[in-house]
Amino acid sequence: MPAGVPWPSYLKMFTASLLAMFAGSQVVHRYYLPDLTIPEIPPKPGELKTELLGLKERQHKPQTSQQ
Repeated sequence: MPAGVPWPSYLKMFTASLLAMFAGSQVVHRYYLPDLTIPEIPPKPGELKTELLGLKERQHKPQTSQQ
């Protein structure tokens, strides 16, 4: 009995925790859509693009004000 808890309760909580961890990681991977491809030739220093998609367009878009 780990920590004074009966084995059936311990195994239920362990299983629930494991399933919750797997479900959470799956949600994060579906939200962020990581690029899991491995290039054959690694990029040179400074060539790695890690910017967020669409962030440059939003930052460089000219502000138009209505007067």
